[in-house]
Amino acid sequence: MPGTVSISGGEALARTLAASGIRHVFGVPAGKLGPFMAALAAAPDGPRWIGARHEAAAAWMAAASFQAGAGVAACSGESGPGSHNLVGGLGSARANNLAVLALTPGAPSHLAYPFEGMTMDSDNLALFAPVTKWNAVVREPGRIPSLVRRALREALTGRPGPVHLEVPADVLARTAELDPDELDAPLERFLPSGRACADDGAVERAAALLAAAERPLVISGGGVAVSDAADALRAVVERTGAAATATQMGIGTVPTDGAWFVGHGGVIGGEAVVRALTEADVVLAVGCRFSSWLWCGPGEGVRGRPEQELIQVDVDPAAIGAYRPVSAGLCGDARAVLEQLLGALGEAARPPSAWVEGLVAEHRAYLDGLRALGLGDAVMHPAQLTGALAAALPSDALLVYDGGQTTFWSNDLIPATAPRTRFHEPGMAHLGFGTPYANALALLHPGRPVVQITGDGGFGFTVQELDTARRLGLAPVHVIHDNAAWGVIRLGQSRAGFELGTDLEGTDYAAVARAFGCHGERIERTEEVAPALERALASGLPSVIDAAVSLAPHPGLPRFAATGRR
Repeated sequence: MPGTVSISGGEALARTLAASGIRHVFGVPAGKLGPFMAALAAAPDGPRWIGARHEAAAAWMAAASFQAGAGVAACSGESGPGSHNLVGGLGSARANNLAVLALTPGAPSHLAYPFEGMTMDSDNLALFAPVTKWNAVVREPGRIPSLVRRALREALTGRPGPVHLEVPADVLARTAELDPDELDAPLERFLPSGRACADDGAVERAAALLAAAERPLVISGGGVAVSDAADALRAVVERTGAAATATQMGIGTVPTDGAWFVGHGGVIGGEAVVRALTEADVVLAVGCRFSSWLWCGPGEGVRGRPEQELIQVDVDPAAIGAYRPVSAGLCGDARAVLEQLLGALGEAARPPSAWVEGLVAEHRAYLDGLRALGLGDAVMHPAQLTGALAAALPSDALLVYDGGQTTFWSNDLIPATAPRTRFHEPGMAHLGFGTPYANALALLHPGRPVVQITGDGGFGFTVQELDTARRLGLAPVHVIHDNAAWGVIRLGQSRAGFELGTDLEGTDYAAVARAFGCHGERIERTEEVAPALERALASGLPSVIDAAVSLAPHPGLPRFAATGRR
């Protein structure tokens, strides 16, 4: 046909991804993906293939790319076992509102839906439905460009999230006549432009509520980070004189050294956070899910109307009022809406009230108490390990917090002064995401220090991804709180008077790292932390610092346990 090119489905997929700005495809090689992988190999300027050792790790690497601000990445796996392995990582992305494009092949079209019993048959539409915003099967190679862009549009508009496309093996291999302009069209031609603003009347009502507030509180969620709205949020805090906290997805959007910072991470962040949630008369929640991290056991943290005036800002209209009744629902992009609020609030800054100052002082006293825990103990206390790390970390380090209560110590004791520098997985609380995340961050930010802080249980889920880092020449550092146990589970079982299956004694994680060709060392004393970190960062290799710590309960554990009851 005049003006068209004859191209295979695999080539069309690779070319459309390149035009859409996809820089990386994370995955495990798959036979049925052969035409697509051949197209990637033949196009050095297109998306880069990054081979992981498990498909869930590939999905987590793609999620990390979006959370870090690098745009949408793709992940892939073989149909059947590879598809099922992707689900864990995609479930995390779905729970944390992170855009990812998952790609799987499938059985040949004439033998699928319904299936004929081929090896590795998988009903991927049903499999991925609970863990994606949208998913579809591509039946013809000519539809690949339009369906890739449909998938990316679904992933990026409204509340972000993962999407899935199945492209069967025969569709990848068949050729079609396609218009080069369609193949090479940039993604922005298929997305809305600009930032969505909220209704002006609703903004005026919200500004009036904030201006009249005696005990205002601002909660900054992951939507603030995604929208690059941290500067606008801080300006609103200063104009209103509010106390401020961040959810775990929003950490860094409220700097920990601010005069209004009362703790972050929800109810595990100390009593000042809990008091702020329950005592505030006006709450401004921006890009916040109201998950159980903000519950106070059976009672609500943020209660909403009529007990509190709640102003909720969210890009997803279905999210507003979904979990709490609102006084003003502002639907729009976080940065655009916060800038509208600034215009309605006027120019004058409002000093923090005595209520805010009291909360800030209470939180700082709480941190001082944590820093004193375990001083002089025979076995290094996790608070002492975390405090030593906080003092030794380079100022530009990117940190990943994996593990159970390991994350609580890091949350409290390691400063966070900028968004997209501290990475959690609070939505699903899936252990093992941290090593793939650290690999992705090291790939995206070459030369910048990347450190994962994890537990020995969490690290074991994806320890094989040390091999991925070594093969790619990446050098993240993994610091393990090694208490030789599934710590939170053991503590809970001990309170119930039994112990079963919680022992993780006897593994030398430093030796495991060295066996992968990485740097590894074991430490047991606080004074060893800084020199070990310096050696790890200087090694130029993926590194493991296996730190022996006591099994000491974090003060937030009772609150954390209560988040599971309502």
